[in-house]
Amino acid sequence: MQAPVLVLKDNLKRESGSKVQHANINASKAVADIIRTTLGPRSMLKMLLDAGGGIVVTNDGNAILRELDVAHPAAKSMIELSRTQDEEVGDGTTSVIILAGEMLHVAEAFIEKNYHPTVICRAYNKALEDAIAVLDKIAMPIDTKDRSTMLGLVKSCIGTKFTSQFGDLIADLAIDATTTVGVDLGKGLRDVDIKNYIKVEKVPGGQLEDSKVLKGVMINKDVVAPGKMRRKIVNPRIILLDSPLEYKKGENQTNAELLREEDWSLLLKMEEEYIQELCMQILKFKPDLVITEKGLSDLACHYLSKHGVSAIRRLRKTDNNRIAKACGAVIVNRPDELQESDVGTGAGLFEVKKIGDEFFAFIVECKDPKACTVLLRGASKDLLNEVERNLQDAMSVARNIIKNPNLVPGGGATELTVSATLKQKSSSVQGIEKWPYEAAAIAFEAIPRTLAQNCGINVIRTMTALQGKHANGENAWVGIDGNTGAITDMKEAKIWDAYNVKAQTFKTAVEAACMLLRIDDVVSGIKKRQAPGAGQGPSKPKVETEVDADGEQILPD
Repeated sequence: MQAPVLVLKDNLKRESGSKVQHANINASKAVADIIRTTLGPRSMLKMLLDAGGGIVVTNDGNAILRELDVAHPAAKSMIELSRTQDEEVGDGTTSVIILAGEMLHVAEAFIEKNYHPTVICRAYNKALEDAIAVLDKIAMPIDTKDRSTMLGLVKSCIGTKFTSQFGDLIADLAIDATTTVGVDLGKGLRDVDIKNYIKVEKVPGGQLEDSKVLKGVMINKDVVAPGKMRRKIVNPRIILLDSPLEYKKGENQTNAELLREEDWSLLLKMEEEYIQELCMQILKFKPDLVITEKGLSDLACHYLSKHGVSAIRRLRKTDNNRIAKACGAVIVNRPDELQESDVGTGAGLFEVKKIGDEFFAFIVECKDPKACTVLLRGASKDLLNEVERNLQDAMSVARNIIKNPNLVPGGGATELTVSATLKQKSSSVQGIEKWPYEAAAIAFEAIPRTLAQNCGINVIRTMTALQGKHANGENAWVGIDGNTGAITDMKEAKIWDAYNVKAQTFKTAVEAACMLLRIDDVVSGIKKRQAPGAGQGPSKPKVETEVDADGEQILPD
C-alpha cells in the first residue's frame, strides 16, 4: 500500500527564498522612512489620527509607530523594536528604527549577489562587538551629584523634542522627580522606579511654567463628606486601608427568613454595631485622615466625621501605594490588625484644592518621600499629552544616568567614530565577511546623514567634511549641531547622549536586522473569509484518496 501524501490546501500560502528577504527589507525601509524626518532638534512633527478619531501631534518615534496599523509581519517586527527601546531605556526610539532600516538596506546588495544571510549576520555581529568596544573607549564618566551636568545631559537628550522650546523646565522636572524616588540598593547602585512611583497628573489650564514636582502625592479625589470633614490638616496622621468600611454583603445572595419584626431591627443593629466596631478600631490610633481603596458607608462616614477624621474612599491601588511610599504608612488589609507603626506621619500637609472644575487632594511636604507627582499645566490637552511624552523620555534619560553614569557624544559623533573605526578594522577581517562588515560600518552613518538632512543643509558636503575629520582620528567628539547644521565639538556644545541609550540602540538595531535577514520563508495559515451565507452547515472533513493525491501538486507554486 502506498504511503499517505501530505497535501497543502489553498489556505496555506507560502513564499520563500530571496523574494521574502527583499520583501522584508522593503517593509523595514518603509517603516524607517515614515519616521526618518522626526530625528533631531529641527525635526518635523507628525499628525496622527488614532482609532477613536482623535488627533495626536508628536515627533516621538514610538508614539507614531504605536498608532500605525501595518499588515506586513516584518514591518510589525520593526515597530516592536521601538517599543522594546522605549521600555528598556526610554529614548532613542527613532534612531533604532533608522539604524535597523539602514542595516537591512546595505544588506540588500549582498542578498542579490547570493551571499548567504548567515555570513552577513556573522559580519554584523562582529561589527556590533567592535562598535560596543568603541563606545566603551570614548565614554566619559560623570558625577550624578553635579546638578548642572545632569541638567545639561537631560536637556541635550530632549533637545530633539517639541518641549525643547521651554528650556530647562522639563529637564528640571525630570531630575527632581527621579532623584526624589531613587532608592539605594547598596554597592553604589541606585534604582529608580518611574512606572510605579512617579505619577504625571495633567490639568489643562494655567501656563506650562506653573508645572512642578510635588514632594508628595496628588490625587483626583475629594473628602467623602465635604461639609463635615476638614479639607486642610497640618502634619496629618494617615491610615491606609485595603478593606471596605461597610457591612459585608452576603455571599451568593444569602436568604434570611425573618418571622418577627424585632428580628429585622436586630439584623440592622448587628450591621450598625459591626461598622461601629470597625470605626472604633481605627479611631484608637487617633488618625486625622483615613484612606481606603474600597467603599465607605454613610454610617462609617458619620462616626469618622464626629471624631474630626477626614476620609477618602475608592482610591486606585497604584495611588495608595504611592501615598504609602510618600508618608511612610503601611497599607492594612483588616482594621483589627492595625498597629502604631502602620500610621503614616511623614506628610507635612493634607489639603484639598479646587483646580478648574475638579477637586484634588494633596498630601505634600513629606519628610523623605519615595514617591512623587509631577503636576503639568498647559493650554490644551494635545499640548499636555506631548509634554508628558517628552517628560517620560527625560525621566528615563535621568534614570539611565543614575544607573550608569557614562556619557557619549551626541549629534551623530558617536556613530561617525564607530563607522570610522570599523572601516579601519575591515581591512583586517579575513574572507568573505569583509564586505558585509564594511557595509555595516557605512550603515552607522545613516544617523548623522539623517540629522544633516533634517537641518536642511548640504548633506554631501557636510558628511564628507565629517568623515574626513573622523578618518584621521582627529577628534571623536566632532558632530553636527542639529539646530544650525554646523560641524562642532560636542563637548563644547554640550550635546551628549547616555551610554545606556546608545549601546541599547546599536544592539537592538543589529540584532533585529540579523533576525529579519535570516527569514527565508513566510507561511500564512490564515483562511480566506467566506462570503456571507456560504457553507451554512457544519463542514465535513474531506478524506483524501490515493487517486486525488496523485493528481494534485504537493506544494502550490
